[in-house]
Amino acid sequence: MHSSTRNKRKIVNDPVHGFINIPYDIIFDLIEHPFFQRLRRIKQLGLTSFVYPGATHTRFQHALGAAYLMNTVISVLRHKGQDISDHEAEAASIAILLHDIGHGPFSHALENTIIKYIDHEELSILFMNELNRLFNQRLDLAIQIFTGQYHKKFLHQLVASQLDMDRLDYLKRDSFFTGVTEGVIGSDRIVRMMNVANDQLVVDIKGIYSIEKFLIARRLMYWQVYFHKAVLSAELLLVNILKRAKELAGNKVNLFSTPALEYFLYHDITRHDFLSEMNDAAKENQVLSPEKSLLYRFASLDDNDIISSAKTWAVHQDPVLSRLCRNLINRNLYRIELQKEEFEKQRINRVRETVMQSYGIDEKESDYFVFTNTISNYAYSADDERIQILLQNGDLKDVTEASDMLDMSILSKTVTKHYLCYPKDIEIIK
Repeated sequence: MHSSTRNKRKIVNDPVHGFINIPYDIIFDLIEHPFFQRLRRIKQLGLTSFVYPGATHTRFQHALGAAYLMNTVISVLRHKGQDISDHEAEAASIAILLHDIGHGPFSHALENTIIKYIDHEELSILFMNELNRLFNQRLDLAIQIFTGQYHKKFLHQLVASQLDMDRLDYLKRDSFFTGVTEGVIGSDRIVRMMNVANDQLVVDIKGIYSIEKFLIARRLMYWQVYFHKAVLSAELLLVNILKRAKELAGNKVNLFSTPALEYFLYHDITRHDFLSEMNDAAKENQVLSPEKSLLYRFASLDDNDIISSAKTWAVHQDPVLSRLCRNLINRNLYRIELQKEEFEKQRINRVRETVMQSYGIDEKESDYFVFTNTISNYAYSADDERIQILLQNGDLKDVTEASDMLDMSILSKTVTKHYLCYPKDIEIIK
């Protein structure tokens, strides 16, 4: 199946990293697989382009960029005397290439909306297991590295940690495509300052200023891009569209949708269903059906299914669904207020009453137009594996201890903000 004599050592021209080499034939074959090609049709930043028009880059681009950084850091570590076999290098490249393959439409925006109780990381593992079967167990080591089961722990840290190739690519890439210069990081320098000590991924002391910049940039990007008020408003609108469509489908209301989306609208699929299907297939040594299996059905979903359906629902007879969809298509987003304290219930109820009267909807339907919740973020976790700095005498220090600028209490502090959303066309007296 994969014994073609075709030249697979291609070069990809990437606007962020420059020329990216495809280092292994199997990487090329995985990129060519429909599971991976689907990532071309999934935006990296959901609906962030509603605020930053240039942010239309995809998970496909990000995965290639992360793989490029992985190949670079492996070369760096080998040059510094670290023993990494060709098999391990290939497996690490596969692990980072496929780390996001489980993302659904619009990436994080719709996580746990189309399928309940399962996140993209777990779906990525399911996809990797299926690809492993298709590629005659060539992904065994990659899966061990991805899940942290391989004995060389630093290889897993390159895939998933507070300083992994995923973060180093997405911060630089998202900054580039949004034009938010506060997020610019020196990913190339950080990679070249990496080292290994006691089977831990560490950073040489010469790279500490680049790490300081990285942590600050990450914090700024979260509040300026990922949690931007209008981005949050747009993605909450998208979530509510799917929730309303799912509610109508549950009541047997006829909804146009693409075949891929229709299945998940009219069936309550959860994490348990995915795991049961995979386990049953493994026990019976059966092949998953590309036509009927949940994994392949999910693999046929992308951003286009959601937008095409929403455009059609904009004229649906259900007034809630149609209004929500028109708002999305025409970028008529919720007004969103952010504050440190909870919103007073009296105020929320007053806003709700006004919306119910203006739109002629009941209290349950008003939940799609008036709601409150919280968002939280921190720049550096004190509980996860720390970023260790390798001093010239061979000692290791946490980056916040080695730095004369970073303050652990500030970086690791979880900042929580409350938000209140309601329609912009409703005049609310504060």
